[in-house]
Amino acid sequence: MTSASSKEREAVWPDLPCAAWADTRQTLHLWTQIVGKIRVAQAPWLNHSWQTTLHLTPRGLSTGNIPCGRRLFDVAFDFIDHQLILRADDGADRHVALRPRTTADFFGAVRRALSELDLDVRIDRTPNEIADAIPFDRDEVHAAYDPVHAERFWRVLLQVDRVFSLFRTGFLGKSSPSHFFWGSFDLAVTRFSGRRAPLHPGGAPGLPDAVAREAYSHEVSSAGFWPGGAGVDHPAFYAYAYPQPAGYAEAKVAPAEARYDPALGEFILPYDAVRLAPDPDAALLAFLESAHAAAASLGGWDRASLECALGRPRKPRPVSPP
Repeated sequence: MTSASSKEREAVWPDLPCAAWADTRQTLHLWTQIVGKIRVAQAPWLNHSWQTTLHLTPRGLSTGNIPCGRRLFDVAFDFIDHQLILRADDGADRHVALRPRTTADFFGAVRRALSELDLDVRIDRTPNEIADAIPFDRDEVHAAYDPVHAERFWRVLLQVDRVFSLFRTGFLGKSSPSHFFWGSFDLAVTRFSGRRAPLHPGGAPGLPDAVAREAYSHEVSSAGFWPGGAGVDHPAFYAYAYPQPAGYAEAKVAPAEARYDPALGEFILPYDAVRLAPDPDAALLAFLESAHAAAASLGGWDRASLECALGRPRKPRPVSPP
């Protein structure tokens, strides 16, 4: 690889060493939860908690439109100018700086911004999916914010979202968007067989069992990316099936660096295996497609009816008579 191509790769698929930004990652996780809970408080429930998620933008992560009575507003992280931007449908907006500050201070600033926009929103102050969590308004511990690594994390998400969105086009059945779950702090895309699943056992820290059971009400083949933590000390892609079919753990999943983690019950592919591959897009697609093929084949999905070729710009899929 030439020096120029190395620089280009680093710009597109940047290095994201887990230890270098661990404190910022933990703080940003909490800040995304504060913003995500605004959607929870206001948006009607959508299947599998999809109404709660954040979505990638050319500058960061956004809630999209949130209802407040007859009004609409949105909240967006801007990881270029390092601002949280709250915008209302009357043209008013407020900015909260993304900088080193306690989570309690950030929470208070977000509350004041909502109040100044005359948006009556009250959220649950307890973080989700974090053991022994400190309520947001009392958290003086998590206060780190490194703008370089925050931006780098977002740029990784941009590329992952692009490939996940392409992967989604190869499925005719029910599929989630590529979206960011702030509870688990990961980007995910999920395919569904269309059949009901066994009742999920629940038990995740800080997550009501009713939410987990609704999320896994139907059979899924799911994949995602998280930046480290949750039992993995490096950024990684993951793939799993619920319920997990017999033989899934022994399935062959590409590329060669992918492995099944029995503690997590998922296939894991280190981010660096994709980032440093000759063709990162192809490496990631191989992981997504082979992990799904294992889940769908072993789970007895109707693959002939549910799957199709990846979508292409301006090319409608040909449809033959039924």
